Amino acid sequence: MPDQFTRQSTIERATAETQVRVTLNLDGGGQGANHTSVPFLDHLLNSLARHGRFDLEITARGDTEIDDHHIVEDIGIVLGQAFARALGEKRDIARFGAAHAPMDEALARAVVDLSGRPFLVYEAPGVAPWVGRFDTALVEEFWRAFVNNAAITLHLDLLRGKNAHHALEALFKSTGMALHLATRIIEQGGAVPSTKGVL
Repeated sequence: MPDQFTRQSTIERATAETQVRVTLNLDGGGQGANHTSVPFLDHLLNSLARHGRFDLEITARGDTEIDDHHIVEDIGIVLGQAFARALGEKRDIARFGAAHAPMDEALARAVVDLSGRPFLVYEAPGVAPWVGRFDTALVEEFWRAFVNNAAITLHLDLLRGKNAHHALEALFKSTGMALHLATRIIEQGGAVPSTKGVL
């Protein structure tokens, strides 16, 4: 059971392919300390934490000698689980959040609903297939794993962008901002923000 005042969680996952540990504080100061064995993903996760204004610490290692797919997906899984646990029953929260983030020529939009229903819409047309050695197709896999395990709805749209680094970073920044808005406590002692009474 999460501490509803601090809204923190730590989740670990170990498989034959990866070992992942995530510590999350939804009410932190935007500190990211991420060491995932995938340097560009570390960069994206630090942007997510900074602009989401939550503290995030991830350590991960895995079979990156094959490729980065397993570790990127498993980090998404564990981060999603950490969000779900930190949110608990989701009482008092805003529930919805939406944000735009530009980065030079790139512009991204994220819209989130902490709905209890996992659904991802990811539209990032024209993104180059590689940033350095990072396979940009793995970003969609990361977000799908995240939403499925956080049980949230996330619409991510790259509205424009030519530079793949800028485009993906704008997507992570906008998602961080949208998650920050959605997870804010807006009424102490209030109800779950749903006509069903549960999320």
